This record gives sequence, C-alpha cells and structure tokens, in this order.
Amino acid sequence: MKENCLRHGKCNIIGITGGVGAGKSTLLEYIKGSYNALVIYSDNVANDIKKKGLPAYDSIVALLGKEILGCDYEIDKKKMAQAIFGNEELLDEVNKILHPAVNDYIINIIESERARFKYDFVFVEAALLIENGYRDIVDEMWYVYADEEIRRDRLKRSRGYSDDRIREIFLSQLSDDEFRKSCDFVIDNSGEEGAAFEQIDNKLGEWKNNGEFGTA
Repeated sequence: MKENCLRHGKCNIIGITGGVGAGKSTLLEYIKGSYNALVIYSDNVANDIKKKGLPAYDSIVALLGKEILGCDYEIDKKKMAQAIFGNEELLDEVNKILHPAVNDYIINIIESERARFKYDFVFVEAALLIENGYRDIVDEMWYVYADEEIRRDRLKRSRGYSDDRIREIFLSQLSDDEFRKSCDFVIDNSGEEGAAFEQIDNKLGEWKNNGEFGTA
C-alpha cells in the first residue's frame, strides 16, 4: 500500500478499476460533479485515437483496408466490426495497435495535467489498469467492488447480456482477490448508490474540508 499519496499542491492521479457491472461509470459521474476532477475513460480514448490524424488511424486502415472508412474518411465502427467479426487473429492485431496507443495517449494526458495543475484529481478508468502497469503511474489505485450476482443482474437489465456472455466476461477478468491485492482503496458498490457515494466522500471529503489526507 502507498502512504500519503493524495495531497494538496499537486494534481493527484487515481486509477479506478473493477469488474464489468460494478458501476464504475456511475461513481465517476458523481466524483466529476462533486470534486475538481477530470475523468478519463479508456473506452472513449480508444474511440478517439481511431479518428483521422490521431495515433491509431493509419495503422488500422493499413491493416483492415479503406473499406472500413465512411464518406467522411473516418473509420466507421460498424464497418470495422464487420471486418474483424469472427477473425480472432485480426482482432488480436487490432488490439496490438490499440492497447499501446491508448496507454501512450492516457500517459500523455496525465503528464500534461500534472504540469498544468488545473484539477485536484485525474481519474483514469479502465478494466485493464492493473494488467497494463498503471500501479507505477498513478498515485493510488481504487477498486470498485460489487457482489457477482448483483453485477450479473445489472448486466442483464442494462445491457441484455445472456448468462453465457456474462460467464465468459467474468472468467476473462481478474478475481476479487487479485483486484484487492493491487488496489489501495475499495469502494463497495453492492448496495444503494448513496452508500458508495458516502464511501467516496469519507475518502476525499477529509481533504476537501481540512486540506489534508490521512494514510491511504
């Protein structure tokens, strides 16, 4: 565990991770509305870097062909999905382009925000933060936990996922123990949203009101 990493006088970088269906996005929207915080979503970055003139555009077009482009010469999501559908090798090649490009792009944002210190906090959200080595980049790593059955129910209701699809996703992600071992702070989001918000306020509210953090 890291000690006293979040403090005044700097832009604090926090990685926030957890299994699918844990409710990370809801908690981050609360944080963004309650604190002077920038939130970086890795999925949004992955979409942005595929745009013309940005890091992954040329490599993906070279790999998949100009047939994936729309009338505006931007990569068309549906055409790209059709091009890689059912082709695991091609999907792997796309990921080899996207994952490093996403990491580089996020690290550049972090370095820029640290230098200009506009925000008290920059939160970086991604399912693979731990696997991609962000422990060495962020000041703290937070884990959003929710009971597996609750996550399963959320995914069925909000995304219409089948039991087989959910089981496959769960097996591909880190276990609860692995998340906990790698993170400095755990938010239990198994119940009402207000209870999770209170945990965040207890963690960050001390800093907000008194100007100091305790031990992480």
